[in-house]
Amino acid sequence: MQFDDDARLDTSQVEDRRGLPGGRAAVGGGLVGILAVLVAVVFGVDPALFGVSDDPVAPPVGQATSSAQLQSACRTGADADRRQDCRILATVNSLQNFWKSEFARRQGQYAPAATVLFTDRVATACGTASSAVGPFYCPSDRKAYFDLGFFDLMTTRLGARGGPFAEAYVVAHEYGHHVQNLTGTMAKVGGDRQGADSASVELELQADCYAGVWTHHATTTPQASTGRPLITDLTDQDIAQALDAAQAVGDDRIQQRATGRTNPETWTHGSSAQRKQWFTTGYRTGDMAQCNTFD
Repeated sequence: MQFDDDARLDTSQVEDRRGLPGGRAAVGGGLVGILAVLVAVVFGVDPALFGVSDDPVAPPVGQATSSAQLQSACRTGADADRRQDCRILATVNSLQNFWKSEFARRQGQYAPAATVLFTDRVATACGTASSAVGPFYCPSDRKAYFDLGFFDLMTTRLGARGGPFAEAYVVAHEYGHHVQNLTGTMAKVGGDRQGADSASVELELQADCYAGVWTHHATTTPQASTGRPLITDLTDQDIAQALDAAQAVGDDRIQQRATGRTNPETWTHGSSAQRKQWFTTGYRTGDMAQCNTFD
């Protein structure tokens, strides 16, 4: 995964709350109990959707952020090639460039989503969540939330090989949920939140497919500021990292690692094979119309 070294990164798209107090955690235990939580919640949407957050709580008024540090460290694509947080920022920039152009091509209007980096716990419009819920998207404030420590956990506890594009896949999946929120698809879940054939699983698989659609176009989507793609190169190894990550976070794989058995009746995200299949569908076609997992 290679970025345009001379590209200017848009730090306004990321709020850096790392190291700042985030309120009372809804799920305790931190990394000690995280694998058990991830059996039910990995790459989620709204924590409340799966019953793992408190009542909706707005972020504290006047809360300071450490975004100035991100702004000073993450200026160009060259910084994204060197630093993980800058790479996440650049990935967000690329995703928003693509979805803005894709919505416009379809005579729609894309509303940007902010990304929030945090440590341990964070207050959101959907409630206060701890790192134990994994990355998630909150439709109420249209923000995607990431504790970057999850990417280490993905390799040490979930068995993924990891790598820069495994991380990009995770970010792209959450932005897939943002697209679903903007298009009204998220409302289809309703109370059908569990089971191999549930709307929850269909929603998650579609987000995987949307991640693949962005991947297909990532090296050809120009930045408005430069007219050049922000991501200049993706290799077969990069795609392999994404596919490996998609399989590692399948419900069956996570349940097997945590309990030694699988129970499709409790699935919320889909099997390893399904997650790989739908990312691949998006990647090969580059067409979000091919991502109708609800039929």
